[in-house]
Amino acid sequence: MGIEIREINTIEGCRELEDLQMAVWGGGERTVMPDHLLITIQKNGGLLLGGYDETGRMVGFVMGFLGLTKKGKLKHCSHMAGVLPGLQNQNLGYQLKMAQRDFVLQQGLDLVTWTFDPLESRNARLNFHKLGVVCNTFMRDVYGEMADELNAGLPSDRFQVDWHIQAPWVAERAAGTWSANRLANLLREQTAVYSPLTYTGQLPENGRFLVEIPASFQAVKQRDMELARQWRSQFRLMFEDLFTVGYYATDLLFAGEQSFYLLEQKIEIG
Repeated sequence: MGIEIREINTIEGCRELEDLQMAVWGGGERTVMPDHLLITIQKNGGLLLGGYDETGRMVGFVMGFLGLTKKGKLKHCSHMAGVLPGLQNQNLGYQLKMAQRDFVLQQGLDLVTWTFDPLESRNARLNFHKLGVVCNTFMRDVYGEMADELNAGLPSDRFQVDWHIQAPWVAERAAGTWSANRLANLLREQTAVYSPLTYTGQLPENGRFLVEIPASFQAVKQRDMELARQWRSQFRLMFEDLFTVGYYATDLLFAGEQSFYLLEQKIEIG
């Protein structure tokens, strides 16, 4: 599906974005970023991009602002992105993120960061496999208890991902020259596969391995909330340990109903 992407720079556009937030996440007005804050961000170096269908309806958006790394380097902090339910899996999120990349490059920056739920495989596939983020930062319950429909009932654990937008592997993805699916090759090479549910504190000794996650974490939550809590707690334990000893999540690979993070210990970060 093609969309027109343009900046949201009016209060009317920000109010339309309030409505879109409600449609994407639900949860009531308390969970919505208000129009006055949105327009202030846009007018002070931040970015609001809307994606519009052929009727002029806003069907997706991305929002971010300037931030600082721990070392004091300027970056773009991408705080929110969403696509209208029913229009997901149509490449709209990718189009919006690539437009965001163009904006940040024009600002003279080379790093974009954001957080997301690492057990949501669809988002992980976009972030890692299509955009080329890497991650070595796990954040426990970063937003506290959340009331929206997608996040209610579980701690808001998150990955903070780094998108090095001038890195060669990102450029390859943007140009469409990145390998579509490396999973078959990795399995053929007998790359080890682990599950957070069976993690007991014994770290893998491999320099590269796969960690399986649910194909649909929302389906797990609907079917068995206690199992979803186990996934959350075990994933937390495993990835805090892995990141502490220097592993990076570098890709999200998939085949049918299976999804796997690729973990690597030796990678070159720009």
